Amino acid sequence: MEIYHLSATELAKKIKSKEVSSKELTQMYIDRIEKLDGDINSVVVKMFERALQDAEKADIALTKGEDLGPLHGIPMTIKESYAIEGQKTTWGNEAFKENTAKSDGLAVRRFREAGAHFMGKTNVPLDLADFQSFNAIYGTTNNPWNLERIPGGSSGGSAAALAAGFTGLEAGSDIGGSIRNPAHFCGVYGHKPTHGIIPQTGHELISNVPDSDLSVCGPLARSAEDLKCALDIMAGPAEREATGWKLQLPEPSFKSLKELKVAVWATDEVAPVSNEIEERTTQVGETLAKLGAKVSFDARPNFDPTFAHANYQLLLQSVMAAGMGDEERAKIQKMVEELDESQMTSDAAVLGDKTALFEAASARGAVLSHANWLKANYQREKLKIAWKEFFEEWDILLCPQMAVTAFEHDQRKFSERTLMVNNQEQPYFQQIFWSGIIVNSYLPSTVFPTGPSSDGLPIGVQAVSGAFQDYKTIEFTRLIAEEIGGYTAPPNYV
Repeated sequence: MEIYHLSATELAKKIKSKEVSSKELTQMYIDRIEKLDGDINSVVVKMFERALQDAEKADIALTKGEDLGPLHGIPMTIKESYAIEGQKTTWGNEAFKENTAKSDGLAVRRFREAGAHFMGKTNVPLDLADFQSFNAIYGTTNNPWNLERIPGGSSGGSAAALAAGFTGLEAGSDIGGSIRNPAHFCGVYGHKPTHGIIPQTGHELISNVPDSDLSVCGPLARSAEDLKCALDIMAGPAEREATGWKLQLPEPSFKSLKELKVAVWATDEVAPVSNEIEERTTQVGETLAKLGAKVSFDARPNFDPTFAHANYQLLLQSVMAAGMGDEERAKIQKMVEELDESQMTSDAAVLGDKTALFEAASARGAVLSHANWLKANYQREKLKIAWKEFFEEWDILLCPQMAVTAFEHDQRKFSERTLMVNNQEQPYFQQIFWSGIIVNSYLPSTVFPTGPSSDGLPIGVQAVSGAFQDYKTIEFTRLIAEEIGGYTAPPNYV
């Protein structure tokens, strides 16, 4: 494997052993971006001059015997939504196209303190709210495995840059699969951490806002080792909280896959997945069984998936609509007032037709009163308890990330989009189910590559565990890579 496709931890070792200098590596990535990224459009904010200066400083420090940290001299990019001093932070929204960060965000500072430096920022969809990555400011990002296909969203530029060998490491954010979907579509690793362990400070358009419900920041990488390294760098309380608490995640208790108890949830009628993705998820479970792990293809957490999905939709839309204008809010409020009475109750998640239910939950969530939010949050607590009980018996849950592999670009209105799953049309956002039920209960999840599909596109699978068991899911993906393989470069970008 060429050096630019190596993991960040491997690259750091090569820099520290002086097999390659930070400046050489940085220039190598810059050259690849300038030569190859025109077709992909992943790195949309370029900081090349500053990156080379920082790389030179890292090399000088090494000659003095100074160790800058675990990422000494590593050049990386980061999702456009993170604040870097002097750089535009727009979230793909034209209303903020002149918004310039006055200082580095917390995650950026922590990566710098760990020895890394930044070459640029990667593309996102408008307001970070799509499975695809396109906006009026930076244009469309393509998948390096097939330029006619999407890279995912909202951390689509992040995953595409990693897969194409343009960067050593990346960081994204996730509220509905925005780290995990791109990892799946582009054949890299992505970790959605337990909610609250990584501060969101510096991942915002307006400074000094509280961390939102559901949303998290987290790493993308080319190896499980890199995910753990980046998680350790990013996680821990913000400065104002650090006097009161510190983070100490439990280490994984297993040394081999055969020690594990693994449940496999390969598809569901609420959000059916393609036959090939169902088969691949099942195959990973069968591999584990052959290795001696206890594997069940029937074990499920004790809740109704329809209820869980609707509850997530309700709470998600409450978050997403926080910045909605008065006129749009009034329109949705009128729509909600016209809903069937059964869909207006706090128990709407278990009533009525499923399709209508999800639409109703989305509309209700956008104009949710605080009292009704508290009711929905109480319902969510029941889901958290069910997950806790489930993970008292099972170590890992394996499930799909998305119904399909990377699909063709579709930039129509959301209401006009569908996804073809086993030759049947499914609602576009129905597939947020697989991400959402994990997000809604604040659980950690790591997406790992399992190899290409029959049409040559990556398939990622989700490894989920109990709250704060982040190291467990990451270590699982490290060990399973030894059995089924890990990251491979797209054929045209080797």
